[in-house]
Amino acid sequence: MVPWMPVETAPIPGDQGTMRLLRRGDEFSIVVGIAELMNNRQRGSEQALGVLGCARLRDRPEPRVLIGGLGMGFTLRAALDTLGPSARVVVAELVPAVVAWARGPLAHLFAGCLDDPRVELRVEDVGRSIQSGAAQYDAILMDVDNGPEGLTRRANDGLYDAAGLKRARFALRPEGILAVWSGSPDRRFKARLQRVGFKVDEQRVRSHGQSGRRHVLWLATRPVATW
Repeated sequence: MVPWMPVETAPIPGDQGTMRLLRRGDEFSIVVGIAELMNNRQRGSEQALGVLGCARLRDRPEPRVLIGGLGMGFTLRAALDTLGPSARVVVAELVPAVVAWARGPLAHLFAGCLDDPRVELRVEDVGRSIQSGAAQYDAILMDVDNGPEGLTRRANDGLYDAAGLKRARFALRPEGILAVWSGSPDRRFKARLQRVGFKVDEQRVRSHGQSGRRHVLWLATRPVATW
């Protein structure tokens, strides 16, 4: 077995530990502690987040999408491939080193998508982007931490608790979509989405082909009617 080799390390803002970029041959992994957050060979569910989160936006004029978490770019690339030329995609990434890796050792995975004129990259907490205005997004795609049961940063809990979901609902336009990726099922989170007023579709998606782990996607739609 070829061993993993360290490429770079970076602190997580807020004194929440260290993020490591590892390489084994042509395989890359982003790790915090013993938890793997991203692997370029296990990308199917991240791609599905981009496709399913944006598929219903094709007929909307100038759709605006927010992606929480840059990762290795698979959600962003899938969203751009799904959306038309009039779309605008904001990507909020908390860790500056992840952006540097995207333009450095992981640039081949991004295949130039950060230079797409439809993309605006912000180095900030996605919570700040969500709170920057009402009814501003047609879709919010969340791939932050390992899902609602965050492993790396307690502040991420504020994105997925009832108050955080209400803020996301407020930031969405009518019939806007909050799409959330998770490494595992969470019945309490699905119920929480419903309690704050979303219509929820839960899907299980393989991380790699037909043999990878099953990850969970929640596609939560804001109804047209307001409170």
